[in-house]
Order: sequence, then structure tokens, then C-alpha cells
Amino acid sequence: MIFIEELGTFFFFHNTMIPGSQGHAFSCKHETHNLLTLVSYYILSEIMKEGTVLLSQREFIQVSIEINLFFQRIMKEHLFFIETNLQPVEADNIAKAKMLKQQFEQLLADTVYYANGVVSEKAIQSDEIVTPFTLRAEELNAMLTGAKINTQITKDECKLSSGSNRNYQAWLGNVVTNINNRSYSLLRETIAFQKKLLALSLECKIFISLYDEMLEHDTREAEYYLQILSSLQNRVLPRRTLCGELNFWNNIMGEHAQFIDGMLDPTEKALKKTAETSAKSFAKLVEECIRTAENQILQRSFDSTEEIRKFKMSSAEGLLKCRIKSVIPPLLADHVLREANHYLRLLMRMKR
Repeated sequence: MIFIEELGTFFFFHNTMIPGSQGHAFSCKHETHNLLTLVSYYILSEIMKEGTVLLSQREFIQVSIEINLFFQRIMKEHLFFIETNLQPVEADNIAKAKMLKQQFEQLLADTVYYANGVVSEKAIQSDEIVTPFTLRAEELNAMLTGAKINTQITKDECKLSSGSNRNYQAWLGNVVTNINNRSYSLLRETIAFQKKLLALSLECKIFISLYDEMLEHDTREAEYYLQILSSLQNRVLPRRTLCGELNFWNNIMGEHAQFIDGMLDPTEKALKKTAETSAKSFAKLVEECIRTAENQILQRSFDSTEEIRKFKMSSAEGLLKCRIKSVIPPLLADHVLREANHYLRLLMRMKR
């Protein structure tokens, strides 16, 4: 047995500290599944038998599938935005973005194929995988840009179901390991490509209709995903502090608000004001995290994220109905909505 002892607002596993709320005893062999209900899998510390608790076969498969369902789509959309915002003179970089996008689409299609009966009902219901707007946003963006999007993946994701009777045999673990490894390799190539584009843009050697900060933002998300995959390769989860995790996502949410503000037409004064207020709210959360009680910072983060989720949802709907003046692609509005949905699910796990 390993005993998790509460000291202040943190759990300690021997000399390893992770965020938590109460003490528990558990058996590494029989009760590690319960650990995922205590804290978010993103901030779970690595604990060996003499230091790390390895994920069970079931946990490894489900966490991997859900992480990949969310992030593979996010990555392919980043590449779609790059593909459609580079200038025609950048034919080689456009082709590279398109190729990487298509490779992520193939990976996502493979992940979706094995996800039925594995993905949790909570992940499906969270709308972090797809939303009611995703398919229409893809169809509209493909029509307006001429760039291809594999919408069959979205249609298949809309049919995903959870299940408790899935047989988590070794073969499925091997399939998921292969998907993780392929994602890891493709992600490294994507990160290098995005960093190259950012450097070229900062040196004024290319013109891309995306903020430099957005390219940097996308790369940070990719690196975050890479860290998770790196840990999953060892059947463990990344080690992060509570403020490290919250600050990452609160920064992401705040930057979304800034991007929305900057891409709205100047005449959309009310929407721009809402976005500006939201950005300031998240900046304050980041600034105050380290000196705020755990339950308070979690609740404030949840409240701010729920507010921006509602704003993003109404914005996505308004853009799809052509009721908002902006240069925001409808798919980008849906993209940031899914990220808010994902963060809300993460926060709900943390608040338990």
C-alpha cells in the first residue's frame, strides 16, 4: 500500500507532491483506477512502485484515446489555418501544412475507429471532441477557402458511444501505443514546422494572415500535447503543479479572448468589450494563482471558463449564421469552443 497524506493543499507520495484535497490509501495493484477520480490525469504525479504508479491497461487505453481524439483534431485544424492563411507565393509551405494536416486526419480517423466503447460518456457529452457546430463549420470553411477537410471523420465522431464492456486486451494496448508513437513523431515535425514559420514571420520573410502570437500559442499547445504523449509512452502521466496546469489553460483562454477581440470588426463594440473583459479576467487568474487558496482559484477559473464558453458558443452560432462582422473563420470559433469545453471537464475533475 502507498499512503497519500494531505499536507496543506497537496498530496505527498513519499517525497512527491501533487495537488489534491484529502488523504487516501490505495493499493498499486488493485486500486490505481480510483486515482484518476481524485485528480486530473494531467496533473497526476509520476509515482513508482518505489516511486511511480503505472497506468493500468484500461487507463492507458482510455486516457490515450481521449487525449488523441481531442488534440489530433486541434493539431489538424492549426495546420488548416496555416494552409489557408499563407500567401500563394508560399507554395512549398502551403503544401507542407496540407501534408501534415492530412497525416493528422489519417491519425484521427484511426483513433476514432478504435474509440467506440473506449471513450467515456463524459468525454462525449463534454463536446470537446466535436460540437453541434463542427460539421457545418468545416463544410463552410472548406467551401470558402477551397481547402479540403475530411468531414467523414466528424460524422463518425458524432456516432461515438461509450461502453463498459470493451475488452481491453493486449492487442488494443499495442494499437493505442502505435497511435501514440505515430502522433508523437508527427507532432515533433509539426512543432518544428510551426517554429520555422514563426521565425520567418518575425523576420518579415513571409506574410501570413495569422498573429505571430497565434502561431506561438498553437506551438505551446502542441508542446503540451507532446509532453502528455511522452509520458504515456512510459505508461505514466505528466507531473505538473496545480498552478502550472491552471496557468497554462488560463493563458490559453485569455489569449483566445484577445484573438477574438482583435479579429472582430471594429463596429462589433459590445462583443469586443466582452472579449476584452474576459482576457483581463484570465490574466488576473494567472497573476493570482500562486497566492490563492486551491478551492478558490479552481472555482474562479471554472466560472471564467464557463463565461467564455458561453461567449464562444454564441459567437460560433452567430458566425455560422453570418450575423457577426469579423475575420474569424467559423471553424476557428468552433475550435476555441472545444478547447473551453475540454478545460471545463478538466476543471470539474480537479474540483472533486
